[in-house]
Amino acid sequence: MHGVQRPVSPHWIYRWEITMWLSSLHRITGLLLSLGAVALAVWLIALASGAESFSAVSRVYGAGWFKLLLVGWTFCFFYHLANGVRHLAWDGGYGFDPARIRLTGRIVIVVAVVATVAFAYAAIF
Repeated sequence: MHGVQRPVSPHWIYRWEITMWLSSLHRITGLLLSLGAVALAVWLIALASGAESFSAVSRVYGAGWFKLLLVGWTFCFFYHLANGVRHLAWDGGYGFDPARIRLTGRIVIVVAVVATVAFAYAAIF
């Protein structure tokens, strides 16, 4: 037993599965949503500060490059929401079969993309 060389970290043993990608993406989208909350707070403060402040912020927020950020934050929102519902099902003890885990992971991605496109079309562009 003393002569056995064992890996210190499993990072090179495991092949990345969809669950690993989705877990990482869930954490990343949560962080990005925090940045979006700051942008929302700036907009609300400008709204409460009067027409001149609101006009200045609206010019920035109406720019094409900022609309791309809004689309990104929209995806983060819908992904985090859909994956959160998936986690609630897991908390209830449902959906732990490996095939079901992969299927619901793909569904989460599709829901997030479709909802993002629909919302961006209706509200951003």
